[in-house]
Amino acid sequence: MGKLFGTNGVRGIFGKDFNLEFISDLVTSIGNHFGSGKILVGFDGRHSSCTIEKIVSAALNYSGLDCHLAGLVPTPCLEFATKKLQYDGAIMITASHNPSEYNGIKVVDSDGVEISREDEKKIEDIYFKKDWKNQLKFGITKNEDRTIQVYIDAIKSHVDVSKISSKKLKIAVDLGNGAQAITATRLCQELGCQVFTVNEKIDGDFPGRGSEPTPQNLSELTLLVKNEKTDVGIAFDGDGDRSILCDNEGKILTGDSSAILLCKYILEKNPGSTVVTCLNSGTTIEKIVSETNSKVIRTKVGSVEVSRRMVDVNAIIGFEENGGFMYGVHNHVRDGAMTMALVLDLLANSERTLTENINNLPTSYTTKDKVPCSNDDAKVVISQLLDDFPESDTSDGIKITFDNQNWIMVRASGTEPIIRIYAESDNQKGLDDLMHEYTEKIKSIIAR
Repeated sequence: MGKLFGTNGVRGIFGKDFNLEFISDLVTSIGNHFGSGKILVGFDGRHSSCTIEKIVSAALNYSGLDCHLAGLVPTPCLEFATKKLQYDGAIMITASHNPSEYNGIKVVDSDGVEISREDEKKIEDIYFKKDWKNQLKFGITKNEDRTIQVYIDAIKSHVDVSKISSKKLKIAVDLGNGAQAITATRLCQELGCQVFTVNEKIDGDFPGRGSEPTPQNLSELTLLVKNEKTDVGIAFDGDGDRSILCDNEGKILTGDSSAILLCKYILEKNPGSTVVTCLNSGTTIEKIVSETNSKVIRTKVGSVEVSRRMVDVNAIIGFEENGGFMYGVHNHVRDGAMTMALVLDLLANSERTLTENINNLPTSYTTKDKVPCSNDDAKVVISQLLDDFPESDTSDGIKITFDNQNWIMVRASGTEPIIRIYAESDNQKGLDDLMHEYTEKIKSIIAR
């Protein structure tokens, strides 16, 4: 992580560390990095987003760049439109899954993928030096009204619309008061599905269940699936790039489980492909790829890490354990709506229910938790664990591997003052014991 950029963009509490002066200086630095051209700008439904959009537009114009406003859109919608409509780059105003008081900025390159870690460092260098170029002329600002339509049309082009429509699938959608309310319901309808929604009103306070979909806060989705007897349920995060699935029996699936399901479906049609995922994803993916002569590449945690590696190797699939699934044929980024469409395509081409499809996969036991923790305390925790396990992987926090299916990983969050704990075991009791042991150990280290 850099001095400004975290795991996924720049985030902070609006009005405090993420204030108007900081935003202006940051975007001026971003503008200087791009140098010239036209930049697409979008935002999520947070209350501060409209105010920030004005600052972003002014700073880009001041830097000599034209600013085209897409308005309120999901992050993957803006990213795809950047590539499709041939923009020189984009800025998405969002704090993704962070609580409502946060906001942030994601910077997108001309290929529709978040900028690389190297480019993040270049922007940081410009920011801290305040080495801004004097522009001979200012840029202009105008509206861009094609973003949503090109996005929806593109998603539909990657699935069998007529087959999905003929199955008359029923889907429950928890929009989480977030940006996918703009596109997800419309997409489902255009795919011929019967849609049932909850938390469909965009609200920057995220009153329904918070901005991050977790098994603990998706009870409304579970109930909706059961009451309406839908074929699948899906929940999105605040900016719509991540999605969590619920099977037809009302069981919330882990991000790993849903990713493995889609990987198997896609790889069977595309053998010999490459899958990119993070160090904290479960080991089941290695079993899945072996069936199709495919391979897995592991990266540090973060969608930027996965996306940029996908671009480098032209991977067809990428995923994170948090519900971020990337279909490279569409775009090398997390995309909740594209994921939803792929699941509907799978169901339309299967004789099994979603539950039956999941049960047909290799058994996997993974979990995660988080503990409030400052960055300084996180360093102490990782240092202590390394003393106990000196042979561990420290490329991203620390990953302690006991055997092929039993491991624990600990890393400081790049978006919030917490430490994240991930674990996998070959059985449920082993997983519970492992997670309990290390959660308590971490809390004990922090408390010293």
